[in-house]
Amino acid sequence: MSQRDYYEVLGVSRSAPADEIKKAYRRLAKQHHPDANPDAPGAQKKFAEITEAYEVLGDEEKRQKYNQFGANWSKVGSGGGQSPFDGFGGAGAAGFDLNDILGGMFNGGGGRGGNSFGGGGRRQARPHKGENVDVEIRVPFQVGVEGGEHELTLQTGGKVERLTAKIPPGMPDGGKVRLAGQGQPGHGGGSAGDVIVTVRISPHPWFRREGVNLVVDVPITPSEAALGAKVDVPTLTEGTVVMSIPPGTSGGGKLRLRGKGVMDRKTGERGDQLVVVKIVVPKDLSPEAQELYRQLGELTPQSPREDLWS
Repeated sequence: MSQRDYYEVLGVSRSAPADEIKKAYRRLAKQHHPDANPDAPGAQKKFAEITEAYEVLGDEEKRQKYNQFGANWSKVGSGGGQSPFDGFGGAGAAGFDLNDILGGMFNGGGGRGGNSFGGGGRRQARPHKGENVDVEIRVPFQVGVEGGEHELTLQTGGKVERLTAKIPPGMPDGGKVRLAGQGQPGHGGGSAGDVIVTVRISPHPWFRREGVNLVVDVPITPSEAALGAKVDVPTLTEGTVVMSIPPGTSGGGKLRLRGKGVMDRKTGERGDQLVVVKIVVPKDLSPEAQELYRQLGELTPQSPREDLWS
């Protein structure tokens, strides 16, 4: 048993609430865990001291006895009196722990693996699952849409590991992937924590996402918009396709390429690719082109704004 004050070991006040004690223990246990300090002398002893302090202060009944009786709390009987062994075989009197002696001499002599005095020997620390590790990665736009793998390197349990995160199709920006059992090692036989990967999607120079749809802007000339045309349109995975622009298409109009969007993670079906038409007027017109535009304006005298705000 540690001779230091348990509150001092955990660095909390005697009036600290239970959640503050738990936070202090988790912080110190992570800092002084032997796996995280393989070359630090005394790391094992320090970690054991921290765990011992939390075993007492983290249990309300034990904490009350400790507050009342101090280092002799474990030798107090249920009636509140001193143990008949007090001063005879306790750690404070003879430099060894009475529980160690009883456990060594009578292990298995009592019920359910306890000693013959019905005590059960020194209670082992409860298993605790290891801490989760949070990391953030950035993947190309196409990996977010189509899925793929991304390698990452991180340090857990005092060693460097290379892991592979599998990105499912249709991963949204900020979505998470869990790598089970790849986090910090557990304590007392507990399982390892997980690695929680937050996935950030890089922007694409042409495409953007609207839910399960992909959107791309396609510039066309005024004559193509008025008369109709066949234009090349890029897709994310199938290269360039030819798309028909209907005559009389207005700027901002949306045309649809079905089934060429993002995989819906719930239904397993793909969304569509939306083609947004952008009418581009040349900045520098020759005198001949300007004259043709004037003639065109005379042939189509009706303004598109007529009666719009009336």
